[in-house]
Amino acid sequence: MEYRGFPSDRNAEMVVKVVYHAPNSKEFSVVSQTGSKFIIDHVFKKLLEGEQEASNEENRIHTALSAENYNFTSAGFETAPDGGRYVLNLFPKTKNKFLYRGKIWVDAKDFAVVQIQGEPSKNPSFWIKKTEVEHKYVKVGGFWLPAENHTESMIRIGGVAILSIEYKDYRITKAALLQESEVGGGA
Repeated sequence: MEYRGFPSDRNAEMVVKVVYHAPNSKEFSVVSQTGSKFIIDHVFKKLLEGEQEASNEENRIHTALSAENYNFTSAGFETAPDGGRYVLNLFPKTKNKFLYRGKIWVDAKDFAVVQIQGEPSKNPSFWIKKTEVEHKYVKVGGFWLPAENHTESMIRIGGVAILSIEYKDYRITKAALLQESEVGGGA
């Protein structure tokens, strides 16, 4: 994260290992952290708490890209080097810090979201005037997973905060198969 503004410029970086267990369990472990202690304590740790909060079942239901949470309208079709994409306008039905107002790009072959651009439907903090968000996704082993997030926030006291998140080193593992003797009960 880079912050430029009052009272001084600050930078910080955190590397986090995340283990996800379907459908809604995430384990975070901080691998390293450097830079501004203020950013680490007041931004990065809040982001990790927010990720944990967003992954619980009730929040997943209320923030899913679904007709229950959004109104969608067509914004066109684009051709990309890796195939066609439908572009949809995204209008949240409620004000929620995990919902966006903006656009999504949907892969025409897999019907998976490949990109989101917009702003939160609810301002995440009094200290933030405006936030612009861009999420990109990549296909890994048949799954569409986050590739990068870029957030730029205008701070009320005259600064700009730029948060960049890179997702990498994915390892997709399969659950151990049940042995035949464990399936179907006894004789």
